[in-house]
Amino acid sequence: MKFMKTLNKIFLILAVIAFVSCDEHLTELNVNPNGVDPSVVNPNLIMPTIIVGIADHYLDDNYQGDQAGVMQYIQKSGWGAGGYDYEWTTAKGWSGRYNVLRNANHLISRSEQMGMEFHQGVGYVVRAWTFGYIADSWGPAPYTYALNATGGDQTDYFPPYDDEETIYRGIIEELKNANTLLSKPRGQYEGISASADVLYNGDPALWRKFANSLMLRYYMRLSDKLPTFAQNGIEEIMGNPSQFPIFTSNSDEAAMNYVGASRENSWPVSVAFDASRSGFERIQMCAGIRDALQEHNDPRMAVWFNPVRVQIQVSEDYPEGDVVVDGVRYLRPDHMAANNMVVYNPDTWVDDAIANRVIVDTNVFVGAPIAYTRGDIANWNLNPAPIQGGANPHNSALADMFQGPAGELLQARLITYAEVSFILAEAAQKGWNVGGGTQQQWYENGIQASLDYWQVGGQYDDYIAEPGVAYDGSLEQIMEQKWIANFNVAHESWLDWRRTGLPDLTVGPNGARQAMPLRFQYPTDEISRNFQNWQAASSTLVQTAFTAGDGDDSAWSRVWLIQ
Repeated sequence: MKFMKTLNKIFLILAVIAFVSCDEHLTELNVNPNGVDPSVVNPNLIMPTIIVGIADHYLDDNYQGDQAGVMQYIQKSGWGAGGYDYEWTTAKGWSGRYNVLRNANHLISRSEQMGMEFHQGVGYVVRAWTFGYIADSWGPAPYTYALNATGGDQTDYFPPYDDEETIYRGIIEELKNANTLLSKPRGQYEGISASADVLYNGDPALWRKFANSLMLRYYMRLSDKLPTFAQNGIEEIMGNPSQFPIFTSNSDEAAMNYVGASRENSWPVSVAFDASRSGFERIQMCAGIRDALQEHNDPRMAVWFNPVRVQIQVSEDYPEGDVVVDGVRYLRPDHMAANNMVVYNPDTWVDDAIANRVIVDTNVFVGAPIAYTRGDIANWNLNPAPIQGGANPHNSALADMFQGPAGELLQARLITYAEVSFILAEAAQKGWNVGGGTQQQWYENGIQASLDYWQVGGQYDDYIAEPGVAYDGSLEQIMEQKWIANFNVAHESWLDWRRTGLPDLTVGPNGARQAMPLRFQYPTDEISRNFQNWQAASSTLVQTAFTAGDGDDSAWSRVWLIQ
């Protein structure tokens, strides 16, 4: 027993010695050899993370997300109910957005410490962009106390939600701050690394134009709720081009290219990293955009989409009721009548869907109508091999270029020159002073910018003379052309539609709700963690006839902007 006690003492002494030794070296050993200490990190290491952070998620919304579906650019043949049936009854997470904001805040802090004003300016633009996206999408949200957890106060750990007016006014001030920080020639800034800036290669003049062009977007967002504030803001920018430079060409716009070397740095669902092709094949043309493009003989249709692989035609030339000859599928009229089939008509297809008729589209470019049936669109247009998530030879697929991992036109576009032009056309339509340009000039400039970007600018003269495109001075015309030009920028089109009701999109009878969603529901983890503040914020939302049993926090509740 005495031996055991002695042995225990020896082990205790050794343990104490070991602990002291470990304590002396604990800090040294507890350093990630592959990481960077946040307190000493160079701002150039943070910048690409936050730029990619906003660009990637935004493109996903715009190219294949629910917003691209409800704005009728695309439909999905599988796993896309949010786009074709309005299934927006599931909360959408915002943790990724707040992660970007934390990194942007750290970029600003480290840049201030190191006297790097260019990096500060970039940080403020990304902050404003991200908080704007959150307010646009959810409504009230943590802003003032959102990023203060290190402070340790109750409001830091459980931040109250700011109202949208506070957020929008705040981000406009942040963009003004960025405009000032980015106002010097490039040679007067410290520490710029072109390779770290994956958007503008370290060009402060272009970031400054980005900040001011984004300001135009948010002033227009506020134009109905705060018309005087919005008018004064836009007129201040347009009256002082040297103080507030904006985009003046497509080469200015905020558009991030892809490397294409791996799945992570490639265009979404590229077939280069998806042998099944399922991700690409399931994204197909929607009838909404097809009808508009076809009506105006729009040259962008063939840039964005492929013709159907097998066209359907109605003909009495063959005795068979349904037969494929030389790559064309022929249907006899009597066969169609016997099987309750009708030819797609943009003016009557909703009534046909209500009557449970089988709609057949015989065009060269074909798009699936939104909410024409419950469930996915795999069976649309007599698809001979309906597979959830599969291709359809009778519906137009995306153009071949979208299969690639990278390309000249495969960009995450954050705000475009065409959008800026249409914003100014709308401002002029309201009677506001937008500098030297008229409503017609800005409207036509927006069309020209979009056609040029998609490399069909040579057809501008013919297109601008088309009925419905030729200038008539209406808001409806501006918003339709802005919607078309915002292909792959669907989130902004959705917000425009929410604000103006334009374009007037036709919707089928079989959506989850008979109205387009108006916002995102708050994240479930946020509700459980910050319940009282979530409840207070939700109570400021206004329910509509379509919120059903959702309560205040519904995708069909009205946010402050549209109350």
